Amino acid sequence: MSERIQKVLSRLGVGSRRQIESWIREGKIQINKKPAQLGDHIDITDRVYVSGKKINLEDMASVERRVIMYYKNEGEICSRNDPEHKDSVFDHLPKLDNGRWISIGRLDLNTCGLLLFSTDGELANRLMHPSFEIEREYASRVLGEVPQQALDNMLSGVECEDDILKFDTITDAGGTGANHWYHVTLHQGRYREVRRLWESQDIKVSRLKRVRYGTISLPRTLRQGTWEELNIKQINTLLDITGMETVKEKKFSHQEKAPGKNRTPSPYNRNNSRKKTKKRH
Repeated sequence: MSERIQKVLSRLGVGSRRQIESWIREGKIQINKKPAQLGDHIDITDRVYVSGKKINLEDMASVERRVIMYYKNEGEICSRNDPEHKDSVFDHLPKLDNGRWISIGRLDLNTCGLLLFSTDGELANRLMHPSFEIEREYASRVLGEVPQQALDNMLSGVECEDDILKFDTITDAGGTGANHWYHVTLHQGRYREVRRLWESQDIKVSRLKRVRYGTISLPRTLRQGTWEELNIKQINTLLDITGMETVKEKKFSHQEKAPGKNRTPSPYNRNNSRKKTKKRH
């Protein structure tokens, strides 16, 4: 059965649909030695090349949909290769026999917390796409209580470098001493959006942690620098909110046993002893 080339290549993790469409327009993709066109369909018998590299379409049948959550440390990068920063989140993920892990969004160098990864490029693309408005929740630690006017400004919208940014909700999560915690939610994934909003009110964030992405929350039992595999029920909630067909348990051969866990923290981990904050709803 043939499918559109954008859908097939994104599912294999070659790139997002937008990237693939751009590569097609630039002539970087070939099907059976001919330049690919937008809307072309391919199946397992076709020979597809991206920038001269042959794509193994047999992986369409062998790559199993998996999703894991990872507790990122401050100081880890979300790219695969960066000469200036050697500690990548990808170095701490489980090895795959087929396919590759695709990051569902990113966190900046100084932000810790929940990252999701999947072997399914289509699911990853939908979870990141602005049209699905997937909600993210962050715990923000600031100095002292924030004036009500500043909170109102961030909820109504603030102009930041030609963008109008705003939080959907802000919840006071308390704190001790000079430190105060606020939980904020938004449904976009713009660069440093949370920090930029706080900074627009002259408020410095001393620690920022993502605690939820869509329906998946960071477990209290998961340590920094470790990962945990999502079970079928959790994956189905992600499929459901992105309009994809949910699956039955028998289709997940990898999930026949209990979800995998890695409890060995990253060597970079230095924050395991920090207190956890109580989340208020």
